[in-house]
Amino acid sequence: MRRRDFMRLLGGAATTWPLGARAQQGEPLRRIGVLMSTAADDPEGQARIAAFQQGLQQFNWTIGRNVRIDSRWPAGDSERFHSYAAELVALSPDVILATGSAAAEPLLRATRTIPVVFVVVPDPVGAGFVNSLARPGGNATGFIQFEYGISGKWLELLKQIAPGVTRAAVLRDPAISAGIGQFGAIQAVAPSLGLAVTPVNVREADEIERAVADFARLPNGGLIVTGSALAIVRRHLIIKLAAKHQLPAVYFQRTLVADGGLISYGADLLDQYRRAASYVDRILKGEKSADLPVQMPTKYELVINLKTAKALGLEIPSSVLARADEVIE
Repeated sequence: MRRRDFMRLLGGAATTWPLGARAQQGEPLRRIGVLMSTAADDPEGQARIAAFQQGLQQFNWTIGRNVRIDSRWPAGDSERFHSYAAELVALSPDVILATGSAAAEPLLRATRTIPVVFVVVPDPVGAGFVNSLARPGGNATGFIQFEYGISGKWLELLKQIAPGVTRAAVLRDPAISAGIGQFGAIQAVAPSLGLAVTPVNVREADEIERAVADFARLPNGGLIVTGSALAIVRRHLIIKLAAKHQLPAVYFQRTLVADGGLISYGADLLDQYRRAASYVDRILKGEKSADLPVQMPTKYELVINLKTAKALGLEIPSSVLARADEVIE
């Protein structure tokens, strides 16, 4: 329901909102760049940018009247992230919204003057995007997706819903610091849960298929899908493989469960886009990104797909169901 509402609000948004009606007389037209992570036609990407636009409207920013948005959609492709980052910087916008580490990193290589507000970034200090959470100090600030400690909770959740699991394949993007950090946190917890973990890279689709098929040849396996732009882009393939090989899987975000995954625990990411609009508003009104502290998530959600659980022959424990924020029948 939330996604449909946002899609209605977006009105089938194009990748760039044109100037359209000129700014009202005497009111300057401000320019916002947006570097997303998905393809332009991905419903999740559209829901996210719609949430951002909704947030802007709450601060009286209206597309075509007093603000223009230039969006780029790299579909998880690392080369496009870099080329689109350069394109957006060349447009000289007043501020740029960046989705994830894969977008923030090339933007901050391309500019140290244009303010960048990031969302869905797990470790901005470790990645070098900011000096500290309280005092970012440069031209970037934003909203953390989660602390790495949550990665260990995904492994605990897997063991709760599938006690017989003794092995876990961890799908991660090794090209970003978040992929390394999340896997490290999972490795640290694994021995105490009696689990052996195996990394699986999500860079290429055929690589994922081969690795998951190889992993599934032995019994008592499960999947952990860590947060990355590529995990969102490849989500339909990952969900299909989990079903094909009868592997219980824990995901980092609701979207993957709504699309047929088993269970997820993570921050409400649409909420981050709405909150990011408040920082964009403050920057457009003269505040500096260096003075705006990086913020932690305020909303977490546990989502369970009972249809998928039934297909896997799993009975979700009542203790887990009682904690769920949403149950998909």
